[in-house]
Amino acid sequence: MLTILSAGIAPGLALLSFFYLKDHITEPITLIIRTFIFGCLLVFPIMFIQYAFSTDGIENYFIQSFFIVSLSEEFFKWFIFLYVIYHHTEFDAHYDGIVYAVSISLGFATVENILYLLNNGIEYAFSRALFPVSSHALFGVIMGYHFGKAKTTNRFVKWNIFLALLLPLFLHGTYNYILKGIPNNWIFLIVPFMIVLWFIGLRRVRSAHQLQLDPLLPMNKKNA
Repeated sequence: MLTILSAGIAPGLALLSFFYLKDHITEPITLIIRTFIFGCLLVFPIMFIQYAFSTDGIENYFIQSFFIVSLSEEFFKWFIFLYVIYHHTEFDAHYDGIVYAVSISLGFATVENILYLLNNGIEYAFSRALFPVSSHALFGVIMGYHFGKAKTTNRFVKWNIFLALLLPLFLHGTYNYILKGIPNNWIFLIVPFMIVLWFIGLRRVRSAHQLQLDPLLPMNKKNA
């Protein structure tokens, strides 16, 4: 049991540490823990919603991937961010959005990972860390990037808040559809998909840092 718990928790904490330590001005650890716990708690209502839909016998892989799984998970993460973090005084820089969104996403991914390993065995720990856990982190990067842009640039605010939901939803749905809709050849598509996802995520990280240091942005003028 201890081995499974360690294997389930380690990838999420490692990825959270990676994105947290890339912040030039680190956020309060208590708020990071709080958002991580919110992400953990999201697992249970989402599992109930997904179970309720599964009992209806919906067999269409597209609906399962994009609506039952992706929409339910990304919407709740987006909702928690919007109502817990977006107006918080500590959310005062572009990269902060990435840190908090990744924290929520990895809280969810960590509990989901532990439950999966408890049900299926520790032999899946490496593949789970490589694909589902890291993908949740990268969906969080993209969500947080657009929340950060909405908060700090004061341009296209509603559009960026909408993109903070739409883009992770689309990418998450695509990820799920590859696994569910192409069961025999998924490995040949998921590997390049993850490479592209990491490329996009790391570019968003770099872009958020550059925008955070831009003295022309309203928030950065205050901090100058």
